[in-house]
Amino acid sequence: MVAATRILLIDDNEASRLELETILNFLGEVTVVSTTADWRQQLESRLGSPRQVCAAVIGKTHCDLKSLLHSIYDYEAGIPFVLSTGNESLPAELDPDILSRIAATLAATLSYQPLLDALHKAKLFHEHYQRLREAGEVRDCSVFHNLVGNSEVIQQVRYMMSQVADKEVSVLISGESGTGKEVVARNLHASSARAEQPFVPINCGAIPQELLESELFGHERGAFTGAVAARAGRFEQANGGTLFLDEIGDMPLSMQVKLLRVLQERSFERVGGVKTIKTDVRILAATHKDLELMINRGEFREDLYYRLNVFPIDMPPLRSRTSDIPLLLNELISEMEADKRGSVRFNSAAIRCLRHYSWPGNVRELANLVERMAILHPHGIVGVSELPARLRQQADSVARVLPAGVISLAGSPEREEAGSVGESDSMLPLYGLDLKNYLSNLEKDLIEQALKDSEGVVARAADRLNIQRTTLVEKMRKYKLSRPNEEATGS
Repeated sequence: MVAATRILLIDDNEASRLELETILNFLGEVTVVSTTADWRQQLESRLGSPRQVCAAVIGKTHCDLKSLLHSIYDYEAGIPFVLSTGNESLPAELDPDILSRIAATLAATLSYQPLLDALHKAKLFHEHYQRLREAGEVRDCSVFHNLVGNSEVIQQVRYMMSQVADKEVSVLISGESGTGKEVVARNLHASSARAEQPFVPINCGAIPQELLESELFGHERGAFTGAVAARAGRFEQANGGTLFLDEIGDMPLSMQVKLLRVLQERSFERVGGVKTIKTDVRILAATHKDLELMINRGEFREDLYYRLNVFPIDMPPLRSRTSDIPLLLNELISEMEADKRGSVRFNSAAIRCLRHYSWPGNVRELANLVERMAILHPHGIVGVSELPARLRQQADSVARVLPAGVISLAGSPEREEAGSVGESDSMLPLYGLDLKNYLSNLEKDLIEQALKDSEGVVARAADRLNIQRTTLVEKMRKYKLSRPNEEATGS
């Protein structure tokens, strides 16, 4: 983010407004503080342009939230929202344009990490919107939240997606396995006019050749051995929506001919049937293979290729956008925590180590690593020594030059503004931090986790933290912490 941007804070409750302002200032954000009655006046008196507002954090309000969101949207469409209203449910019947601008809805009890994550997503939206506005291409500017990253190559993918999302044309998504091709396809569908209709995926390489025709077009009863009842195929299931043909390069030539006919005539017959069925689907296809090379070898039909490749999108491999790894870690860990599958953190040395690995399995391999580390080191901090040997071997020279004790929680201030850990030797966020408060909060969080893991047994928690029991008791008094079982019983 550029220094000129601001956070608009709107809250009608003086106490919660002060709390939010304090937290935002601690995070290094420059804030315009207001109420629902004077937010426009505050902006116009303090800023040269509403485009400087990169996020609107909305706390407790006395007015209708839906009306407030629409008022801000009408004033400046590029402002995304972070709702800290104490109610995790959204107002009913919000317009899609408003929904696309809500980065997060936070719980009543503010927590550092979710707020930080929400601000980051909001800033991504703002940057993306301004970039498209400058290019004269602002449309329904969904930030494509599931497509995580801030690198130049991933921003280019987002731009390409914004160009074609609302167009009724076929898209061919190419890229190595594990790069997120299906994520792109789902985002394109969700941002299209067909978003309310079905999104139906089929992996052309995972279905035996003799069953693929039936899977795509369906079959009538008795069409073949085992067809005890009529069955609709994927084209019928996706009617009105989007059909995603994953690994289209694995489709046999005999099926390519039949698929081409459907794309040309917009109709087909079920296996064993004679009735012609009309179809209205948008085709998105993906492949990790070089289809042009396959055409030269006679393994893929050239006419089908041109039918599918109306608008190509190439997904970059993870090794070409390693600056996104801290952001990807943050997203993967957040998803894991939301699903109650545990948690883990990586220190700065480990993150830099990950950035120097080649990632043949791309984002899928990174996701597997996070899952494995969460199992081996639940709620722990992973350093270089805890990483698998194949990763360490590629990054031993890098790890030796890093301070071993610096901790970077994926998505915390140490991610160096938009997650560029490793691009600079500085471990501080752009606006600095209050070291004393940061270390105190970190110590408090670790003590709480130790008590939780030890079921409130202070002696056991002290052993986990490698400190004396009396020392832990004093620190619990200092931070006004109780044992988990005391909180549950109210004692």
